[in-house]
Amino acid sequence: AESNGLRLTDVRVNVGDVVKAGQVLATFSADTVLADVAQSRASLLEAQANAAEAAANADRARSLQATGALSQQQIQQFTTAEQTAKARVQAAQAALNAQQLRLKYTQVVAPDSGVISARTATVGAVVGAGTELFRLVRQGRLEWRAEVLASDLPLLAPGTRARVTAASGAVVDGTVRKTGPTVDPETRKLLVYVDVPAMARTTAGGQAGGQPLVLPGMFARGDFLLAESAALTVPQEAVVVRDGFSYVFAVDAGQRVQLRKVQ
Repeated sequence: AESNGLRLTDVRVNVGDVVKAGQVLATFSADTVLADVAQSRASLLEAQANAAEAAANADRARSLQATGALSQQQIQQFTTAEQTAKARVQAAQAALNAQQLRLKYTQVVAPDSGVISARTATVGAVVGAGTELFRLVRQGRLEWRAEVLASDLPLLAPGTRARVTAASGAVVDGTVRKTGPTVDPETRKLLVYVDVPAMARTTAGGQAGGQPLVLPGMFARGDFLLAESAALTVPQEAVVVRDGFSYVFAVDAGQRVQLRKVQ
């Protein structure tokens, strides 16, 4: 909340709702603020009228300067009154701007697109400035915080790929964003922060658009993909197990089938 002492009249979202940047989440009562805006606008009009009168008086005084009808002190007084009236107009305009800003703050809008993860806003509540009303998972972004041994730190760098397995069984690919600046003196481990894709959703049948695969706070484990190398692979069905050993059938240069032991 950026307004102080106003009553919540409308809460438009709940936990789990997907919102867009700029969407109105809640509304405060604006009656008091509208009255303050009207008062500030009237004060500005009054200051502008006084400034116009002071400017006219100063112009007349300057036009009589050559005739000697007015002393230099009197002319200076009219000039000072003109400058003071202009300053009051600026002060009144600043006060009006402040009240209009308060009026803008009566609408709580989403600073970014994402998912509402917590809501403390209640209709009828009177809250102070700085009170938390909602929590937002911005852009649906998540991160995996992996605990790794300090000895593994040289192997990890920003951009290293990782494969994360969540408690739900979902497997997602991520990228190391940064490593923690300190090591826990008790466990000798440090945190590695891995960005994972936005909260992908799937239905029970595996189609997109249903329940989230991964959620904030969920336990997860993962592997860092440190290197790749070429390897010869065969289909699982081609491996024959006999007497506890693995074999494959291979065709030699003479077009004969041989049974070869593999490891």
